Amino acid sequence: MIKLTNLTKKYGSFTAVNAINLDVPRGELFGFLGPNGAGKTTTLRMIAGILRPTGGTVEIGGVDISANPIAAKSKLGFIPDRPFIYEKLTGAEFLRFVAGLYNQEGPRIEHRARELLALFDLEEWRDELVESYSHGMRQKLIISSAFVHRPEVIVVDEPMVGLDPKAARILKDLFREYTKRGHTIMMSTHTLEVAQTLCDRIAIIQGGVIRAQGTMAELRADAEAGATGLEDIFLKLTGENAARALVDVLDA
Repeated sequence: MIKLTNLTKKYGSFTAVNAINLDVPRGELFGFLGPNGAGKTTTLRMIAGILRPTGGTVEIGGVDISANPIAAKSKLGFIPDRPFIYEKLTGAEFLRFVAGLYNQEGPRIEHRARELLALFDLEEWRDELVESYSHGMRQKLIISSAFVHRPEVIVVDEPMVGLDPKAARILKDLFREYTKRGHTIMMSTHTLEVAQTLCDRIAIIQGGVIRAQGTMAELRADAEAGATGLEDIFLKLTGENAARALVDVLDA
């Protein structure tokens, strides 16, 4: 459902994403991990059609997003890392607006919007302007907007930021149930425990290059001896030496 072929993004002489290849099939919850500045958000924004690649291709459900952006984006929902929303709309109006972008309206959408708002404890706020929402409430509204048109693919950048424990648990259950029903989710997160417990497969990116990808069993097999958990694997691949350098500085 998501296919990246030699995907590249350059800013002048700087290469943020360097010819990466990924294939995420239908029904999979795929984790996309990496340190800050590794190229995660840049990659996700290219998948969502927000950034134009310098080279390579992005296919959503077999549709090249550069060649046919409307058809590709019609299959896609996007949850960004920062919840920017039109503040002069109410919560219900915002969901109605997003559904309208996908040519969906009517009683079915109204019912689905109410279900999503109720799921995230926003029902009593449905007719309040978004400008009165807290950061966590905005994040829950953005998440609801990604599901309201029931896309085949959802791309998620740091979904747990700003969520209370109850909402975070609901979201994890929603992700798992959504993929069980044949949809696909690609998720970036710094919460390694979430990635390890939720994701079917994981890719680790550093410096714009995929360092490793596979199931947890495959990642363990590829890692150095002693790396059993995702945190150990992640640190060995992306900079365990930084922690050792800090110890040397403190001991100097």
